[in-house]
Amino acid sequence: MAPSHFVRHWRVFGAFLALLAVAPLAGLAQSDRNVLAIETSSGSHPFNVDVMRSQPDLEKGLMFRKSIPADYGMLFDFQREQNIMMWMKNTFIPLDMIFMDKTGKVVGIIANAEPMSEKILSVGVPTDAVLEVRGGTAARIGLKVGDRVRDAIFTP
Repeated sequence: MAPSHFVRHWRVFGAFLALLAVAPLAGLAQSDRNVLAIETSSGSHPFNVDVMRSQPDLEKGLMFRKSIPADYGMLFDFQREQNIMMWMKNTFIPLDMIFMDKTGKVVGIIANAEPMSEKILSVGVPTDAVLEVRGGTAARIGLKVGDRVRDAIFTP
């Protein structure tokens, strides 16, 4: 193989690696990544989250994912209190949905939402944001209504 041919293959391979590094971030242009804390009687629990604000991001959420890390969540910032209704269509993994008011106070929890279900899920109280985490997380950290989520989107 001639040296120029070898270099060309490495350039293509390098471009492919660069594409792989960026691919997981595709579609997240309207989101922010940060760390929030869920405060329960068992302590403060940090989670790496993507904050969703745009309508397409709010609609897609965690659909089509096969797994998520134990310390990962998706925070849906609806930017005003309303009665939020969610579903699990095209969501392959069970999720805990944590509903919060504008201060970050937990106002409702739906634990282990059934994957692939089109059943409408709501807690029936005004909600400003919803945090989705891996199913079983709420029980694992002892989360209860009245506990607090700390993040920059919430007013103190």
